[in-house]
Amino acid sequence: MDSTDIDDPVADVGDRRSARWAATMSGHQVAGIQLAHSDSWAGPGSTAVVGRVEREGNQDATMARLATRPHDAGDRAVDEEPDSYRTCFERDRDRILHASAFRRLAGKTQVFVFPDDHQRTRLTHALEVAQVAVSISRALGLNVALTEAIALGHDCGHGPGGHASEDALTPYLAGGYDHALWGADVTLAPLNLCRETLDGIRNHSWSRPAPMTPEGEVVSWADRIAYVCHDFEDAVATGIVTEAMLPAQVRDLCGTSRSKQLGSFIHAMIEATARTGRIGMVDDHAGALAAFRAFNYERVYLRPASRTQATAVIALLQALVEHYADRPNLLPAPSDRYMPEVPADGLVTGSPEALHAAVRYVSGMTDRFACQQGMVLLGWGPERLPQGVGVHP
Repeated sequence: MDSTDIDDPVADVGDRRSARWAATMSGHQVAGIQLAHSDSWAGPGSTAVVGRVEREGNQDATMARLATRPHDAGDRAVDEEPDSYRTCFERDRDRILHASAFRRLAGKTQVFVFPDDHQRTRLTHALEVAQVAVSISRALGLNVALTEAIALGHDCGHGPGGHASEDALTPYLAGGYDHALWGADVTLAPLNLCRETLDGIRNHSWSRPAPMTPEGEVVSWADRIAYVCHDFEDAVATGIVTEAMLPAQVRDLCGTSRSKQLGSFIHAMIEATARTGRIGMVDDHAGALAAFRAFNYERVYLRPASRTQATAVIALLQALVEHYADRPNLLPAPSDRYMPEVPADGLVTGSPEALHAAVRYVSGMTDRFACQQGMVLLGWGPERLPQGVGVHP
């Protein structure tokens, strides 16, 4: 008997499922329009559409006095026509969300190179920062769309391997490499974002000048709140620290679980702002947050294994930059809008322009791709590459 004569129940099930999907390819036509489901009923209950101008007016009436108002197409480097339905900051949020630089955060280190299924990446960090920041902004009557845009984009300038990438790439740029500045001025520049969004991204770090908007100020706090809490949770899960090791100041005031800690810090910010009209945190919680961060630095970020990891990251990224700067013909074609405007074949080997183009390319790499390039282009063995927690590239 020929094997093709035998019925395959698995294939039959797949064929039937495919047939059902194909049958709904166009949806269901009712009253001259297509609906998703044959029994769809949902609608707004009105044929009126709320356009952008009307929504901006509604927001203006409900926002706090100093909240950032959207206006037309926004203040952008290149003028654009306004959208019919979305505010300028909603458009910024959408552009960042769909950008390849944002997607690549999924493959970039938060604390641990090659994170496992449960550890944070730069992408999940950005999402958690957005959740914290939006919770605060909503309660304070600020611009939620601007807050979310800044939060989602704030780390798009990070290179592979965490903050060690800044040390690795700094020697090749006249002003050094700062992920906040690089993200706003280089990585996200092609998106033509609003001035307020770029300012919040550029100044989210506490080492930078204060952001120009209250929404940017909220994100700078939310960033610290989110990473302090989730980095500790990841460190506990990997066995690096235990909950009992937390300073008593933190345990007694904020608890040991991430949810309690986040809630405590968020409420402390809302309370402080309601009391003073300034975006900050009540003193006892601010002290606990500082102690929490200091604990993470001592026990997690600067532990010997982290220093070893950082050393390996720096060596790899610098070797890659120098390799590409000496061989600019290997850089991707400039048709990719994230690549340098100068064609790769027009770059002079080893020139400042070639170095900048190499930094731009290497900084956009994910951890895994950078390690793969180290093995393929540099001939490095796995033992020379940054090592994850029980995971190899």
